[in-house]
Amino acid sequence: MTLSEEDYIKAIYHLGKGENRMVSTNALSESMETKPSSVTDMVRKLSEKGVAHYKKYKGVCLTENGQKIALALIRKHRLWEVFLVDSLNFSWDEVHEVAEQLEHIKSEKLIDELDKLLGYPQVDPHGDPIPSKKGEFKKAIKKLLNEVPVGSRGICVGVKDSSGPFLKFLDKNKIALGDAITVLDKEEFDGSLHIKIKDRKMQISDQIATNLYLKITE
Repeated sequence: MTLSEEDYIKAIYHLGKGENRMVSTNALSESMETKPSSVTDMVRKLSEKGVAHYKKYKGVCLTENGQKIALALIRKHRLWEVFLVDSLNFSWDEVHEVAEQLEHIKSEKLIDELDKLLGYPQVDPHGDPIPSKKGEFKKAIKKLLNEVPVGSRGICVGVKDSSGPFLKFLDKNKIALGDAITVLDKEEFDGSLHIKIKDRKMQISDQIATNLYLKITE
């Protein structure tokens, strides 16, 4: 697999939400930021290599082998993110771009030793689950903060938006994974929330609330 082919495989997996759904070439074109004709050429190539099923006018999905490749890439990417944050003091808004490069390293031994060094982490710095070497992982039971009723208490376990500006906003306001959050009140007018984080009270917009995942504890 070339680096470009691996990027396409991972994109197909994510667009199919890990459920091996058919993904349209238009959606893939938008995700990869390239013209549809280039996408069609690539998915045909992936189909010839036995890692994808391509049907004209219907789209593309991964074969079993393609899914294994995608999960291996995701595992490497998320392990490198943990390493960059825990060992090299990267902030969580900086790690994605670097991990995009590191995920293409082929050495299985390196990744296995990295996993061992990190203590076999279950989630990456954004709260996303890390697949095991066998491609298995537990899906976290979580809800977006704007979907939980007033009075709910839970733990911040992930973000929907992993863009740099959003993560910098969270850092600036000292909102991090593992923080206990209580929903105190909701404004009917704009959907903004009054919340308590640890011992601090603050108000956040509906846009922020729609991008924070909570694991309910109460």
